Amino acid sequence: MEIPFLKNPRTVTKGIVSSGSCCPNQGQHEPKTGNIFVVSLAVADLVVAIYPYPLVVTSIFRKGWNLGYLHCQISGFLMGISVIGSIFNIAGVAINRYCYICHSLKYDKLYSDKNSLFYVILIWVLTFIAIVPNLFVGSLQYDARIYSCTFSQSVSSAYTIAVVFFHFILPITIVTFCYLRIWILVIQVRRRVKPDNKPKLKPHDFRNFLTMFVVFVLFAVCWAPLNFIGLAVAVNPDTILPRIPEWLFVGSYYMAYFNSCLNAIVYGLLNQNFRREYKRIIISICTAKIFFQDSSNDGAEKIKSKPSPMLTNNNQVKVDSV
Repeated sequence: MEIPFLKNPRTVTKGIVSSGSCCPNQGQHEPKTGNIFVVSLAVADLVVAIYPYPLVVTSIFRKGWNLGYLHCQISGFLMGISVIGSIFNIAGVAINRYCYICHSLKYDKLYSDKNSLFYVILIWVLTFIAIVPNLFVGSLQYDARIYSCTFSQSVSSAYTIAVVFFHFILPITIVTFCYLRIWILVIQVRRRVKPDNKPKLKPHDFRNFLTMFVVFVLFAVCWAPLNFIGLAVAVNPDTILPRIPEWLFVGSYYMAYFNSCLNAIVYGLLNQNFRREYKRIIISICTAKIFFQDSSNDGAEKIKSKPSPMLTNNNQVKVDSV
């Protein structure tokens, strides 16, 4: 799996040296270390699929939460881990792309294997630190409207504002800045370089960058309604909360929940490497299924064709003597 936007950054940076924005990196290779952030983002998506979502489905079928307080707190905690971990990892990917394209000389030093692993660990440490206060504030509660235990926006106005700012607005701002700088830089380079020397952006390279950009846009779109509702409620809960239609609140929540399912679809649609791996997994599953079916059929045939114990060498009955 590859994420690099430009396979040959030296050709791009030819037109950038004069502007002083970036410097050429002699002999730089594709940033394989950036893949660790995508893997970390996938883990954040899987967290909700393993535990909280099955409990939500159970609650829907039972028309209420019958799993007790402990499961409610664990479910809400893991839901928060997934959400905050996703946005922090998306920010990590954006910063990684920004450093690779706009600061290519420093990239190898900033994103060595050891440093990249440290950054991912730091992301998850910050994620845990960000979600732990919910256990003390008491904001993880069961909401009958969405059949799940989640963050309650009306528990503390100050805390809700802080959550929306540090867990959504600030990361979105950082990611937006990084991607804007990348787009502006690429446009400037394409305009300044002579037509004969204009950098060739292969479709594969562009789709790799576009994939992570679309992941960011979908996250922002899916989570923006719920965060803005929370911000409005926190500013004036007594006035705003009764005026929010239930369908709008429920719709915004399930829209946010659905975001975790979209990333795998985006990877499959826009990234050729993911499509290849998806096909390989499907073929492997189908092949294994056919293999086991053939094995079971062969076993059944062997059982049918196996001679009776009465006809073995030790116990063979002499037909002539009958």
